[in-house]
Amino acid sequence: MLIERADVIVTSPGRNFVTLKITTDDGVVGYGDGTLNGRELAVVSYLTDHVAPLLLGRDAHAIEDTWQYLYRGAYWRRGPVTMAAIAAVDTALWDIKAKVAGLPLYQMLGGASRERCLVYGHASGKDIPELFDSVREHLEEGFRAIRVQTGVPGLDSVYGVASSAAASLGDDTRYDYEPARRSALPAEETWDTRAYLRHVPSVFEAVRGEFGEDIALLHDAHHRLTPIQAAKLGKSLEPYDLFWLEDVTPAENQEALRWVRHHTTTPLAIGEVFNSVWDYQHLIREQLIDYVRSPITHRGRHHERAPDHGLRGDVPGQVRYARPDGRLAGRTGGRRAPRPGTAQLRYPGVHGPQRTDAVGLRADVRIRPRRPASERGTRSGHPLRRRPGGQVPLRAGIPACESAPGRYGS
Repeated sequence: MLIERADVIVTSPGRNFVTLKITTDDGVVGYGDGTLNGRELAVVSYLTDHVAPLLLGRDAHAIEDTWQYLYRGAYWRRGPVTMAAIAAVDTALWDIKAKVAGLPLYQMLGGASRERCLVYGHASGKDIPELFDSVREHLEEGFRAIRVQTGVPGLDSVYGVASSAAASLGDDTRYDYEPARRSALPAEETWDTRAYLRHVPSVFEAVRGEFGEDIALLHDAHHRLTPIQAAKLGKSLEPYDLFWLEDVTPAENQEALRWVRHHTTTPLAIGEVFNSVWDYQHLIREQLIDYVRSPITHRGRHHERAPDHGLRGDVPGQVRYARPDGRLAGRTGGRRAPRPGTAQLRYPGVHGPQRTDAVGLRADVRIRPRRPASERGTRSGHPLRRRPGGQVPLRAGIPACESAPGRYGS
């Protein structure tokens, strides 16, 4: 069964989504998600100009050979754009294989290892009353775990808060997660780390006081902190028993997490910006994190897992694997979508595979959002934050004075 066509589809319902459609000479169609949040059009170009021509005439069943061909055949390896494009191919080919076999894909990857798994929703508000309303909405929907993000007094807009000014760029749709919004240039936000560190513990104190101890609470620091600031935050949140604290320091400086680990028992999660399981080697071997968070659309493979490093999930003292399964969620009202080849069954606050006729992905191009051609596939981006003095904050977890020049990089 040979690949006959490889088409790249871009839709833009408030933000860009990239889908690869592979068609075989037998008429079997497979779909793969290539959305790279904020750099979607770079993946479109990579797929269209560099990948799609290489797929024509290849055996659709030779998934591993195709992956190695795309990954090792190019001089420039890895990086988020390359791996997002390869992941789209890998997922589409697995979708084809599952359809031909007439089986849900999870059966072809070894079968189910659990009946259901805990999922979480994103609750946010510009202040605590609005945050409470968002938490109640998620509880009413059945979520047992909720990520909590809120505005900071004195700051007009904070990334991760759905009602922030920057979150409304492009359209009026409310998003309780962080997609890049359609705009010519990224929004810019003023950021004050000290104000944030003073405010966040009081937010979790209020949430625990209002909703009790039973719900699992999570928080995302969005790589904003230096190691010592992250350690301070983790320590201050210990009384509120977080399920995890995510992305406290810039992920490129993995050694920074050792500082955090030595100062707090709050569980740590990281991984959205990584694009290979090899990025986790140091973190897993040194037990510097508790949860791996890595979308399949950023890692190049559909089926690669944390146990590749010899670790098994849910074993005390080892890293658990929490994988958001792709950006197809954006096409399903913002909720996490099932992996290709499965369906999902909604339980109160948990998801699980449906073991009946859940075979492969289907798409109806007639329901794609009808937007003017000038809006479809335009640039999108995340907000850029600046300190009160106008400086773009340093990266790589390098401690620096708030007003120090950015001599060590951007």
